[in-house]
Parts: sequence; C-alpha cells; structure tokens
Amino acid sequence: MTQPSLQVGNIVQPITPVDVPQKADYEGKFITLSPINPQTDVAELYRCSHGSDVKEQIWTYMSYGPFNSTHDMHKWLGEGAESEDPLFFTVHHLESKQRVGMVSFLNIVSDMRRLELGHIWYSPDSQRSNVNTEAIYLMLCEAFDRLKYRRVEWKCDALNEKSRAAALRLGFKFEGIFRQHMIIKGQNRDTAWYSMLDSEWAAIKKNMEMWLYQDPDQQLSLTSLNSRKY
Repeated sequence: MTQPSLQVGNIVQPITPVDVPQKADYEGKFITLSPINPQTDVAELYRCSHGSDVKEQIWTYMSYGPFNSTHDMHKWLGEGAESEDPLFFTVHHLESKQRVGMVSFLNIVSDMRRLELGHIWYSPDSQRSNVNTEAIYLMLCEAFDRLKYRRVEWKCDALNEKSRAAALRLGFKFEGIFRQHMIIKGQNRDTAWYSMLDSEWAAIKKNMEMWLYQDPDQQLSLTSLNSRKY
C-alpha cells in the first residue's frame, strides 16, 4: 500500500556567505551604537542608571545590576566587551553627547539565520523617545538588510509590561509564554516571546522611517502603523 506523503516546510533558498553582526559603529540621525568601551563608557552609563529609585528600576528585570559602584560596573562592562554573543553596544545620544544605555545582539545562530535583540536598557530620560526606536531600527537593518536573516527575536520577563508594549510597538509579533523558563535573582521568570520575520520587515521598516524621519512632531502612532496586516 502506498503511504500518504507527509507535509514538509517550504524550501529555503541558501545564501552565501552567512555572516554575523558587525562589531562596529552603527550611525543613525539621533544615536550611534558603538561597541562598549569600559574605560570611556562606565562613568556616564553608571550615572544615568544609578543614584535614584527611578533610575535603578532599569535593573528590575535584568539578571544583573544594579551595581554597588562604578568599579563593579566597570568589571561587568569589561566582561561584556570581550563577548561576541551577546555582542554589546553602548547607545550614544548625539544631541546631548551622552551615553544613555545599552543594547545587544545575542543568541546568534547564523546557519539558521536568526538572532535576538536583548540586554536593552536606557536612562529614564531617554525612555519613550526616538532613542529606542532608532536603536532597534539600526539593529534590524543589520539583521535583515545586510545579513539577510530570516527571524529576529525579542524576549522579556512576562511581567515586564514596558518591554512587552515596546515589542508590539516596534512591530514584533507575540508568540507565547514560556512558563517557569528561568530563575532570575532567585525569582521565577515566565518569558514572553516575540518575533519579526524577513517577510514582515519591509512594511515595518517603512513605518519606522516614517515615524523617525518624516514625522518630526511624532503625531503618528508607530503602534497603530505596525498593527496593520502585512
């Protein structure tokens, strides 16, 4: 008896070469992402993320921080500077000439053409501004336009409402909750998973560029733009 054929996924055309994110400066209109330099970065990064309850809330959902001193943060930055995955960057705000946060590429699986954006934090003054949008825009351009990756992931503590809202605003799609996924600082973490695919990027990129560069008063809602069906 002839066995019924089983369904398989669509053919994925190979590309060569398959590369990883560059350890280089990514320059935008409002910010530049630069590979972290512990010596030059630590003072401003520590100052913008420590010294008040509001600032130190940045670290609530991180597996590290807040740090007891600039010395401790410097040591942590030194370890990050040596890492290739996560690949860390300092966020330089061009108008204020200040370092205002950090981002990274991580879980880089080049042969599967996927990676994650994470370890993202900004000073309270830079939150709800164009800083995060342009930082993620530059990273997505690297992932989709240069590397030709198929998938970019965003993961966060399921209780981190700001990060979850940011993921949706930026055009990521919610995929589900990994229950009891991690133990962070002695506490349970359920992890919310989001993704963006290469087939979705063209529309999202257009929306980001419209919001960032064609709407100086930011009257448009990026959330509304990215909630449209692709």
